Amino acid sequence: MARGKTKLDTLPLTNEGVLHRKKKSTLREYAEAIAIALFLALFIRTFFVQAFKIPSGSMMPTLQIGDHILVNKFIYGFRIPYTKIRLLPFTKPKRGDVIVFVFPVDHRKDFIKRIIAVEGDVVEIRNKRIYINGSPLKDEHGYYSDPRVIPGSLDPRDNFGPVRVPKDHLFVMGDNRDNSRDSRYWGFVHVGMVKGKAFLIYYSWDRKRHRIRWSRIGDLIH
Repeated sequence: MARGKTKLDTLPLTNEGVLHRKKKSTLREYAEAIAIALFLALFIRTFFVQAFKIPSGSMMPTLQIGDHILVNKFIYGFRIPYTKIRLLPFTKPKRGDVIVFVFPVDHRKDFIKRIIAVEGDVVEIRNKRIYINGSPLKDEHGYYSDPRVIPGSLDPRDNFGPVRVPKDHLFVMGDNRDNSRDSRYWGFVHVGMVKGKAFLIYYSWDRKRHRIRWSRIGDLIH
């Protein structure tokens, strides 16, 4: 009998000379795989990319009801959840960006609008025409479906301001200018409440016709 044999030496060997170990149960392997997948999905959703569905027509025609979009959550910096603190920003929110943000009036809701003005800008709307710092905005994305012009004394939709955008805030509007509740009605958005920039339509469902809008899938959001 050989001397100095350790307990390890007494373990049975396979034909390949590799120590035989008890295999994990299939249930445990599935549980670990699911846990890792959920962790990665939550991590990516929190800090990198998140999917959203468009429920209303306030951004038409840019975004249709039933569009499913992806939002870049790190381009403006990593937002610490439940705070207004952002870390390592690549760029600042700028005029023309389509953003998803926490609704200032109800933090349980997320809204999507286009940035019209940033901090320091003076915004004014005269008879539906938007002016930034006294100059007409080149409004390439604005859509107007109602020919009526409502006086500012009755409603801020068509005549608004002038107001100056405070520091660290944004003035946002829906592209469907005549059918959007936005900064004209409830005020500014703090940059710390911006979740990210919308950049891609990855799926689109036309619920009225009950069919997929194939032509919209893969469209970049401008």
